[in-house]
Amino acid sequence: MSDEIRNRIIAAAAQVYSQLGFRGATTRLIANEAGVNEVTLFRTFGSKADLLEAMLQSRMAANSAPTISGDLSDPAAEITAWCAQLLEHLRGHSHIIRKTIAEADERPEAACAACEGSNSASASLVLYVERLRNAGFADPEADVGTAVSMFMSAMFGDALYREIIPQAFPQPVAAAPARYVQTFLRSVGVRASLPDRSRQAKVAGTRRRSR
Repeated sequence: MSDEIRNRIIAAAAQVYSQLGFRGATTRLIANEAGVNEVTLFRTFGSKADLLEAMLQSRMAANSAPTISGDLSDPAAEITAWCAQLLEHLRGHSHIIRKTIAEADERPEAACAACEGSNSASASLVLYVERLRNAGFADPEADVGTAVSMFMSAMFGDALYREIIPQAFPQPVAAAPARYVQTFLRSVGVRASLPDRSRQAKVAGTRRRSR
């Protein structure tokens, strides 16, 4: 079976599942959406459960979400850019994530699969803060685990529910990443970007040499 047909079926499954959930996303509806017959669907994936698992893996896999690079020169800019990418990623898959959360009691494995990308993104943030700590630019006593958990919860809430309960998110969409990051950096004891600190150190060194 060609990759083109496989990808078409996966895209159709994502479309139907995001609207109707696992029970409503029948193989007939998915096949019709993909422009293939059900025989082709079953030959390609074996079962509806296997198809939807493949769909979640392709859309929400660990490598599909953005991760933070290792650049420590400007933590605020670095994390803000990452945060904006993560919010875009989550908003792009918000319908699928909401469906998997709603069906978590029946299909917990699907809910876990839907969170793989976000878990990978969260882990990259933890590693980044640890590097800031090792470099002396973050509070060694900060509760990083709790700070990251609260930060990621804010990302999920914004991406999944802003359009449903807009009053809960008073900051504009464009301003949200910077606002979230400012609060997060304060919680882990990062008060200024590294370039600012470097400039301060150079000024102090120049003053000492001029005395």
